[in-house]
Amino acid sequence: MTEVDEKSGRSQTAATKVALVQMRCIPDPAANLERAITFIRDAAAKGAQIVCLPELFRSQYFCQSEDHANFALAEEVPGPTTDSLGEVARDNKLVIVASLFEKRAAGVYHNTAAIIGADGKFIGKYRKMHIPDDPAFYEKFYFTPGDLGFKAWPTQHGNIGVCVCWDQWYPEAARLTALRGAQLLFYPTAIGWHPAEKEKYGNAQHSSWETMQRSHAIANGCYVAAVNRVGHEAPVGGPGIEFWGQSFLCAPSGEILAKGSVDSEEIVMADVTWGAIDKHRTHWPFLRDRRIDAYGGIEQRLID
Repeated sequence: MTEVDEKSGRSQTAATKVALVQMRCIPDPAANLERAITFIRDAAAKGAQIVCLPELFRSQYFCQSEDHANFALAEEVPGPTTDSLGEVARDNKLVIVASLFEKRAAGVYHNTAAIIGADGKFIGKYRKMHIPDDPAFYEKFYFTPGDLGFKAWPTQHGNIGVCVCWDQWYPEAARLTALRGAQLLFYPTAIGWHPAEKEKYGNAQHSSWETMQRSHAIANGCYVAAVNRVGHEAPVGGPGIEFWGQSFLCAPSGEILAKGSVDSEEIVMADVTWGAIDKHRTHWPFLRDRRIDAYGGIEQRLID
């Protein structure tokens, strides 16, 4: 007799094929959208049931400078891009996670991930909570911190959660998303090397990034997918950023199931077996043994 998960109704042996689109982004937003749609269709032809695009895929990474002209790249969410992706989702019966520059109102913009169901309908959105402000990553100039909290969505192909890029360094974000029911956590990302730092710090920087996300999978007993872009972008001149690709999907054990290259466009695919989550959480019961009675103070910046 096949075991069935009571919450999702899925067989414990059921698997979902997940695709991560690792792509280059050019200055033309319309062209980037069309290329992303081509990648999604290719992934669907290979059996993908959930597809995730990299952070802010419709443009080059404009946060390398503080330029008011870049606000023209923003759009409503849901809006024209989610409408276009909804048609692709419906035609191919797959779930799409798409990172977009959201215009919420005059002067209020967000770095937002849209979740589109396999029926083509808009399911919901997550607004990036942690906003960085570092050289060539001037996101605080553009993005208001998210106000929707950490969320999870039961989709036609699995219970998923989404955080965005800088969120991936925060164990609190992964934990709260998992506690809300996410069994597969996506991190659309735009991360890379400053060329002048790559030789000295590059290996350590990448290792830290990968290790952090694998640790979220282990600590929360869920699958984790990081979806990065590739290529060198210098839209405002100067040294620019060399995006390091290497998108990956890892199991609840932290084992990497599939991983992309450093510099090539590709579709990174692997199966998510939902029963592995229950098995992992039963054998490594971190959620069971949490001392929720002893964590007072975690909501404070510092404890004196």
